[in-house]
Order: sequence, then C-alpha cells, then structure tokens
Amino acid sequence: MRTRWVSLACVDGRHILVDLSPHGACTLLGVPLWEVTNSVISVAGVLGPAVARTAPGPRPAPQVVWAWRRLCRSGGRIRVAQLAAEVGWTRRHLLTRFREQIGLAPKTAARVIRFQHALRLLQHPERRLSLAGLAQTTGYSDQAHLTREFRALTGATPLELAAGWPYRGGT
Repeated sequence: MRTRWVSLACVDGRHILVDLSPHGACTLLGVPLWEVTNSVISVAGVLGPAVARTAPGPRPAPQVVWAWRRLCRSGGRIRVAQLAAEVGWTRRHLLTRFREQIGLAPKTAARVIRFQHALRLLQHPERRLSLAGLAQTTGYSDQAHLTREFRALTGATPLELAAGWPYRGGT
C-alpha cells in the first residue's frame, strides 16, 4: 500500500505489478507490512522465502480483517475510535495490530481508501461530478482538500489526472 505517489518505469519488460489485499499480503509475505509500505519489492526478495516455506505466513487477526473491510465499506469515512470500539479493542491496540498486518495505520488507510473512492468516481465521465460535488460525496471537507490529497498521493490534481486518461468510457 502506498501513501505517496511513485513513478515506476519498466525498461526491460521483466516487471509485473501484483495487487494483493492487505491481509493477503500479510499471509503471503509473513512480515509486518509496515516494513514494506511504500516499497518496491523484488520477487527474489519476497517469493524466495515464501516459496521455501512449507506453510503460509501468519494469518491476520480476524478483528483486523473485519476492520479493513469495514473501512472499505465506509469509503474510508469511519472514525478510528468507532472502528476500535466495534472490534472491542483500544485505539492503540487497533493501531498496532492494523499497522503490523495491513501496513498502514487505520487513519492513513482510510485516507487512501477515500482517495481511491474519489478516483473511481472521477474515472467515470458519464457520472462526472463537479470537484466540489466529488469532494462532498467522498468525505473531503472541500474542493481544496480533495485537490491537496490528489496532489499528495499522485503528484497531480484531479483535473490533470482526468485529462491524461487515454480511455474515457464508451465502446
């Protein structure tokens, strides 16, 4: 999971991107995910030890998986204190376990989830909202907040991203 934008270039045709759920990555990698957050990991560095293991890594706590799914369902709009109360843990315990097993603190994960929701809505021109409407729909305080988050997470504003998409829907 990433909290800042990164430019990845593939010059030799030998790179792939694997998209795992955080709890799937925790099980596959068998390391605390905060150790690999915002990192590009080599296959040899990851799959070598994973392939050599006879058993999968530790399974994430059910409370962490539930909290992750709850954050996703809320579009990143649930408060961490409420999330902790719903799983029956203190905020500090949730933060520690979540960061270890998901790779980010719950509040940071909520930020990324909220951004992803806004990005998905922005990618559908047939349902395009104004930036103020997009900000309101996805939980940002205003259009300026939305734009700051897009710039922080992608290096571009929402309009710059939308203008750069080669495919805009249709057939």
